[in-house]
This record gives sequence, C-alpha cells and structure tokens, in this order.
Amino acid sequence: MTACTATGRAGGPRGKSSLAISLVRIRLALGALIFLAIAGTAPAIAQQLAPDGAPNPTASGVNQQTLLREEPRITGYIDIPDTRASVLIQPAGRTWDHFHEVTLHWFGAIVIIGMIAVLGGAYLIVGPLRISAGQSGKKVHRFNAFERFSHWLTAVSFVVLGLTGLNITFGKILLLPVIGKDAFSSLSQAAKYMHNFTSFAFVIGLVLIVAMWLKDNIPRKVDIDWLRQGGGFIKSKHAPAGRFNAGEKAVFWIALLAGVAVAASGYMLLFPFYVTNILGMQIAQVVHAVIAVLFVAAILAHIYIGTLGMEGAFEAMGTGEVDLNWAKEHHDLWLRDQLAKEHQPAASASAD
Repeated sequence: MTACTATGRAGGPRGKSSLAISLVRIRLALGALIFLAIAGTAPAIAQQLAPDGAPNPTASGVNQQTLLREEPRITGYIDIPDTRASVLIQPAGRTWDHFHEVTLHWFGAIVIIGMIAVLGGAYLIVGPLRISAGQSGKKVHRFNAFERFSHWLTAVSFVVLGLTGLNITFGKILLLPVIGKDAFSSLSQAAKYMHNFTSFAFVIGLVLIVAMWLKDNIPRKVDIDWLRQGGGFIKSKHAPAGRFNAGEKAVFWIALLAGVAVAASGYMLLFPFYVTNILGMQIAQVVHAVIAVLFVAAILAHIYIGTLGMEGAFEAMGTGEVDLNWAKEHHDLWLRDQLAKEHQPAASASAD
C-alpha cells in the first residue's frame, strides 16, 4: 500500500512535466507557422507601398488594363431611365481621344499643307494657264444669276465651315498660345455656333447645285478624251469638253459625296444619341473629320484653278459671262451648242 502510494505520488509530477513539454512544442509550432505566414505576406505588403514608402491605396485593386481587356466597357447599376449613364469607362474612348489629339493633327497638317505646297509649286513652275489667243473682247453667257447665287451660297458657307472646323482641330495648338485662354474660349464658342448653323446653308446650297447641274455632270465619252489630252494644261493639245469638263465633273461628285458624308455625320454629332450610341458618335466624328480634311484639300485645288491657276475662269462665277476665246479653248462643245441656240431664233425670225 505504501509503495503504491509512493509510486502514484512520483508519477504525478512526471505527467505534468510531459504536458508542459507538449504545450511548449505546440506553441513553438504555432509560432513557426505564424512566422512563415508573416514572411509570405511581407512581399504583398511591400507591393502595396509606393516607391517613396507611402501606402498605395490602389495596389490591392484589379489591374486596370486587365479589367479593360475583360469587357468592352465598364458599367455600373443605376436607378434612372437613361441606361447610357451607367457606362463608367469606355476603352474605345481612349482610341478616339488619341485619334482626335494626335492622329488627326498629323493627318490634317500633312494633307492640307501638302496640297498648299503642291499648288504653290504649280504656280511657281507652270504659272497660270493663259488664253492662247488672248482676250477677244466678246462675251458668252455661261451662268445665270440663280446658278451663281447657289454656287456662292455653297462656297461661302463651306469656307465658314472649313475655318471653324479647323479651329476645333488646330485651334489649341495655333491660336491659344497667341491670343490667350479667354479670347480663345470666346472665339471657339462663337465658332462652334457658326459651324452648327452655317451647315444648314451649306446643305441648301448643295441641294440646289445638284438639282441644277446633275444632268450636265454625268460622265461621258468625251471626258476620257479630255483626260487623254491633258485636261487643257498641255498647250500643244486641245481637250474637248461640254458645259463641264472631266475635272469640273470630278469636283462636282467630290462635293456631292463628301457633302453628304460630312452633313450626315455632322448632324449625328449635332443631335447626339438620337440615332446611335457613344461608340457610333465616336465613329461619326472620325468620319466627319477625315472627310472634311480631304474635302478642304480638294476645294483648295478648285479655288486655285478658278482664280490664280486659269486666266478668265473666275469671270464665269463673278459676272456669269466668259470670253469667247476662253470658251473655245476650254468648253468648245458647249460653246458650239450655245452659238447654235443663239443663231436658231435669229434664223427663224428672218424666215418669218
């Protein structure tokens, strides 16, 4: 009995020692696990700090480029009826912004300055195309008052649209540093209204021109011959033409097609979201800008030929009459028909 009691007393302390050792080992294991966990999260914590050591609040967010690649646009949830307002980010807008702020500047400058350089070189090297036989002093009626009014309505409105449109593209680069922010802001606001409202006059003039001259601008076989003969710019060759030659017909169709394109795209921008969404409007703006720049370049060539590039050409739209020798050289088939019409009434009157 005594021995058993002694043994029990002796086993009690040993059991407590074993339990204590086990607890220590568990604590050490837990400590090691915690240490490893902290060591593993240290790089992540370091990544959430900015280069200067300050906390980076966006480090734990989703990478923006990854997010933009996942969806064509980023939308939220809204309670108002206009679902377009739920679009928070539209990645295509960045492409459009780069086009408007970078690509369009280079494209517009190259096309317009390039055309001016070509026309300037043509004037310096070739010079104006003179009437070979000189002025005859006799005039032939070419355009009536309403035709000239329609032409100048379209021409003046186009110049206003061109200048105000170029201000939208190049104004911040060229004018803003010169006239200052306040003056540029006022000028641009006025230019915007002029651009919007002048567009209606341009469309009216374009419709009138098409209605009057469409039948005279249908391509014909004689236009091919005109091109083969150098379009009247080779003095040793004669290029036959009716009321409008192939070059003038080209300007007519360029004006018609480009005018329809800029008008349609422009009115989509003037009345936003009635026909399309924001992506469609961005495409409309790109189309509007590109066609407008090419249109301006083409009309610069038309203006040059009608003023400095050809003797006697401006009189057709200035007074409505042209010199007889000019008509012989540039529109001989039309002149023949005109003279036949004038002689026919006179012959009928003498027969009576």
